[in-house]
Amino acid sequence: MMMIKLWMVTCLQLAELFVSSVVHLIYGFYIFSTAVAGDVSQKLSDYLFKSNVGGETDQSQSNVEGLPPIVLVHGIFGFGKGRLGGLSYFGGAEKKDERVLVPDLGSLTSIYDRARELFYYLKGGRVDFGEEHSEACGHSRFGRDYGKGQYPEWDEDHPIHFVGHSAGAQVIRLLQQMLADKAFEGFEETNENWVLSVTSLSGAFNGTTRTYLDGMRTDDGISMKPICLLQICRIGVIMYDWLDVSWLKNYYNFGFDHFNISWKTTGVRGLVDCLVGNSGPFATGDWILPDLTIQGSTSLNSNLQTFPSTYYFSYATKRTRRMMGMTVPSGVLGIHPMLFLRVFQMSQWRFPQDASPPYKGYRDEEWQENDGAMNTISMTHPRLPVEHPSRFIRSDSECQTLQPGIWYYKIVEADHITFIVNRERAGVQFDLIYDSIFQRCRKHVFRKIPQTLPNQSPRCPSSPR
Repeated sequence: MMMIKLWMVTCLQLAELFVSSVVHLIYGFYIFSTAVAGDVSQKLSDYLFKSNVGGETDQSQSNVEGLPPIVLVHGIFGFGKGRLGGLSYFGGAEKKDERVLVPDLGSLTSIYDRARELFYYLKGGRVDFGEEHSEACGHSRFGRDYGKGQYPEWDEDHPIHFVGHSAGAQVIRLLQQMLADKAFEGFEETNENWVLSVTSLSGAFNGTTRTYLDGMRTDDGISMKPICLLQICRIGVIMYDWLDVSWLKNYYNFGFDHFNISWKTTGVRGLVDCLVGNSGPFATGDWILPDLTIQGSTSLNSNLQTFPSTYYFSYATKRTRRMMGMTVPSGVLGIHPMLFLRVFQMSQWRFPQDASPPYKGYRDEEWQENDGAMNTISMTHPRLPVEHPSRFIRSDSECQTLQPGIWYYKIVEADHITFIVNRERAGVQFDLIYDSIFQRCRKHVFRKIPQTLPNQSPRCPSSPR
């Protein structure tokens, strides 16, 4: 009887793994094919109507020179401007403001590596991952050269607004801490005030139980189970980077070029070493998933501060509700097909009794509300290992007067990808969210005097907010 029960459980787990793999592959193919179709359509349009192109000038450029840029930082498996053709990770939200930057960071690289890359993307120069970190993680110390950078004047007098989705929120927080710690060699003048505001969309502040469902081990939060969705992902990523098809990697890149996995440098032996776990990002743990477990996030958060001169805002999402004493998905039509199963699984998941809880005072029921990728409790504000100052708000109108150093958070009925890629899914909610974010950055968040917006006449400074 015991063997039959074990056999049935194993069959169910394999079936779930198969279904999850197929669903994720189909969605990935959908995104890729959509990007290709959009590119083909754009090139055809440019060819047919090329006589009409080229007569426009950027009349607003002079009006936006004084505005600090708003930088949109993507999450896991994300991409920035220039990848996947003309497809926008943020669903075209970057067009809502005259000065928005959308960096392309490693879609699976660690929070640390992405924060380093984001700095050089903005300030300019060749990415320096740091000697100690690079040696410990087995990759090259230096990465891509960003030349002059997208915002070379960046400093305390020219601060930046940051908006991060999912893991992108933690990238921003770590970057701000690095600025405060003067962690960039050759840039000793950095400090936390280079960041004017941080806005999080479904931010991965305190980890997620989904990492364990996908294959991370609950006992350490670092290693993977031998058979799981993440192992399939690991093999696919290694093969993708080892084959090193240039046009394909220009189209989409996981961000592991500094590990030199390509067949051109490692040969077949290098491929074998990566696959068996002797080398590469998955062997050293220098990739995104260990940073997203509750244990990994707690460890990362132990070194991150909420700074008194920076404005913080967070949109936490959920697609669950309480019914008959249980937490269940809030509906069927409102949840993306790729996430519905995970919404249900996360709402029912329990931390194994034979494993030590991820932190003192952990309670399963507090982690049941979720959006299919992140637990709602994790998205409101940094809580682990110590809770940061926060204030719950019900309406954006409560944010007309903001205080720095406090996480203002709002809970929104949405799944994890409602506000990215496909803006039609969110409908009017998409515009409401991004309009409020950009308006808050431009009108309500400043350290000195209100900014003069494009096409507005300068006004007398209002009272500090």
